[in-house]
Amino acid sequence: MTQKAKLVLVGLAGILAGAALTLNLPAIADKDAETALPIEELRAFTDVFARIKSDYVEPVDDKKLISSAINGMLSGLDPHSAYLDAEGFKDLQVGTQGEFGGLGIEVGMEDGFVKVVSPIEDTPAFKAGVKPGDLIIKLDDTPVKGMTLNDAVKRMRGKPGSPIKLTIVRKGVDKPIVLTLTRAVIKIRSVKSKLLENGYGYVRVTQFQEHTGELLAEALDKLYKDNKTPLKGLILDLRNDPGGLLNGAVAVAAAFVKPDSLVVYTDGRTEDAKMRLTASPENYLRPMQLDYLKGLPEGVKQVPMVVLVNGGSASASEIVAGALQDDKRAVIMGTRTFGKGSVQTILPIGNGTAIKLTTARYFTPSGRSIQAKGIEPDIVVEDPTMPSDDQGLGIREADLEHHLSNPNGGDSTPSKPSEAIKAAPADRAAPGGVEKKPTTLEPGEIVSKNDFQVNQALNLLKGLQILQGR
Repeated sequence: MTQKAKLVLVGLAGILAGAALTLNLPAIADKDAETALPIEELRAFTDVFARIKSDYVEPVDDKKLISSAINGMLSGLDPHSAYLDAEGFKDLQVGTQGEFGGLGIEVGMEDGFVKVVSPIEDTPAFKAGVKPGDLIIKLDDTPVKGMTLNDAVKRMRGKPGSPIKLTIVRKGVDKPIVLTLTRAVIKIRSVKSKLLENGYGYVRVTQFQEHTGELLAEALDKLYKDNKTPLKGLILDLRNDPGGLLNGAVAVAAAFVKPDSLVVYTDGRTEDAKMRLTASPENYLRPMQLDYLKGLPEGVKQVPMVVLVNGGSASASEIVAGALQDDKRAVIMGTRTFGKGSVQTILPIGNGTAIKLTTARYFTPSGRSIQAKGIEPDIVVEDPTMPSDDQGLGIREADLEHHLSNPNGGDSTPSKPSEAIKAAPADRAAPGGVEKKPTTLEPGEIVSKNDFQVNQALNLLKGLQILQGR
């Protein structure tokens, strides 16, 4: 198997938008795989297979039975190992390039239903008001209960322009919500930026794609040109960013830390699962590509930074946040992240299909595993548009069935409300003078002027500027 034919991922349980963490690696077989096969168990499998073929109420195709057995074998391991049929494998590869068909939601499974991890900005799902934590119980008139995640994803995909009806159960809403969405070709520019005000820049990474590093370099260059003087502060927004390509995550971290600084390392049973990825060009550039980070404006590696995260920040987002936190390069603000700290390898198995197999855990530079824990912000700032008890809606790795344990030990615990900065009621000023208002975006905006967490980050950067001046 060639290096090009294999991918390593750190991503979410279900991939509708193709967001996962990816790197090309060679394959090395585990010696344990050479042990004798369990004859009795294999005999039981063939007996069950034969009994289904002979006695099931309807004829069943051999291919369907075998595919279902493979899928069950993988899905029983952990929430992220899965069987990818030809269409699913193709969608995964296409999605990492930033263009794919569908609705634009990252999904997982919970109690047999499709659970929304995060709607992706500027997509049909996002515009229709689909929210993190929503349970999709019907697709058109077909109940989701009993479907595999791959089956549900297939049904949500389709010809651009064709409609699909989602029936959703939402926490705090008494009746199911019915939404009719129109499928579209989803094109996402993974980096957006603007000057919030003179001297203070804002960069949002929606997911980590093939060109995210280059787009970040362009965005930073433009911010410095638009400001005409060195920036006084920068906000990096990773909220609801579900992940992406590993080289994109390394590139984003490398833009802000010293050259050759450790960004992330992985540990698994095989030698190729043990990696140390530093802020070096060979770890984020494609072959023969020029180093787009080499010409970054002076000051990018010193400008005071705040990184915004929440329960929808996963995998690649957590790698970046963890690296900048360990390096003391940025203040992490928001709420605890998703806690996706395992590595999946994509192994093609013929006929255009593949398996996604968990092969390693990843660690921040200081040796922290975020698996089932997440990144704890340095400053907890809750989203005022959500009740305090619902921050993140409990959609985290630790809540997924069969999730891997954290090798550092300890259980995931929520941030204490007393430690959090919260918005005040609408008729009073919130901390820092920010009034609680709806965070709806105006046409052409990439961040709301009333975004409480962004305004708190801006206030912190201004405070740091005053302290540095003294």
